[in-house]
Amino acid sequence: MVEIITIGDEILIGQIVDTNSAWMATELNNAGFQIVQITSVHDDAAHIKKALDEALGRAQVVLITGGLGPTKDDITKQTLCDYFNTRLVFDEKVLQNIRELYHTRQNVMNELTRSQAMVPENSIVIQNRAGSAPITWFEKEGKVVVSMPGVPHEMKKVMSDEVIPRMQKHFKTPVIIHKTVQVYGIPESQLAIKLTDWESSLPDFIKLAYLPNFGIVKLRLSGVSSDALKLEFALNQQIETLNHILGESIFSYEDKPIEKIIFEKLKNSGLTVSIAESCTGGNIAHRLTLIPDVSECFKGSVVAYHNDVKIKALGVSPDDLMQHGAVSREVAEQMAEGVRKLTQADLAVSTTGIAGPSGGTEEKPVGTIWIAACSKECMISRCFTFGNLNRENFIERSTMAALMILNELI
Repeated sequence: MVEIITIGDEILIGQIVDTNSAWMATELNNAGFQIVQITSVHDDAAHIKKALDEALGRAQVVLITGGLGPTKDDITKQTLCDYFNTRLVFDEKVLQNIRELYHTRQNVMNELTRSQAMVPENSIVIQNRAGSAPITWFEKEGKVVVSMPGVPHEMKKVMSDEVIPRMQKHFKTPVIIHKTVQVYGIPESQLAIKLTDWESSLPDFIKLAYLPNFGIVKLRLSGVSSDALKLEFALNQQIETLNHILGESIFSYEDKPIEKIIFEKLKNSGLTVSIAESCTGGNIAHRLTLIPDVSECFKGSVVAYHNDVKIKALGVSPDDLMQHGAVSREVAEQMAEGVRKLTQADLAVSTTGIAGPSGGTEEKPVGTIWIAACSKECMISRCFTFGNLNRENFIERSTMAALMILNELI
């Protein structure tokens, strides 16, 4: 069992986001360690000591990040000395490590930098190859406390190279395996009802989590055992049962974003895609272009927000715009076909809708969207009404729906 403590007022006032804990939890879990709690505390000695007391009551290992800089507000090192009833002593190896680091970076050392070579006397010192603050490892009554810098790239390097390997030698860990099944088109509450009997029959060593996100629900099965082969077999059996229950509602058995799944399918099929967006404002293209090497299959996009752009760039009929309106099957299909021809892509997807808060009618309320996806031979078009969401949520929900229809087309 591991607890993570992050130290720093900047986290508690929202000045920075604690990305360290999420990364650490993932890496520790992959290494067979379970996280029991993540705690954030002020740069305050009493708060840090109280958090340590509570953490050591829950966990075998406590990993601390932050508060190791050379300035007065960085109090973690002295607080740990007080907690473990020890004192700071000079460490020549740490100073030499800092000198080499500063020489490589062509920086000039000062007294504050040299003070980083003062370390708790009864700790095991681990050199920080990416920064000046050393890592200290304490052992107390069979439990371990490790203090690391809060700078993400420094913490990640020492966690990967030193801390996790030492923890694995120090403690016997079980096998932890996660399996993910992604479901689309069934709301979380309905899904939970549908899976009630199956969920109730899960063995004690397998836990289920529902992770909803804009129309998708990830079902994460987490198993813990001493026998990796038996655990893998048991998890696969449960996924096979899920497949019988949910059928085509399952679109992936991997924990990958839908845009990555689409990219891999396009690449394997040798197909290309283009996008025409109105109400989603380029968000679909943005999601795709976050993927490395997506240029192999993504031709381009047109954000046709104004009707003039729909007509001039995509060839949408002015008569259809007048008769049916911009938010219609006819316009969505012409947008998709127009961008496919414009870019000479194999496939295309389009969106046109009413994000709100104004612009809705009784026939087409705010939250209505038409989505079309096409190839040279096939056209799929569907209307969704997502309700009066805020604009950001409407765009994300519409983006997900468009990507799912594109995935269906491939």
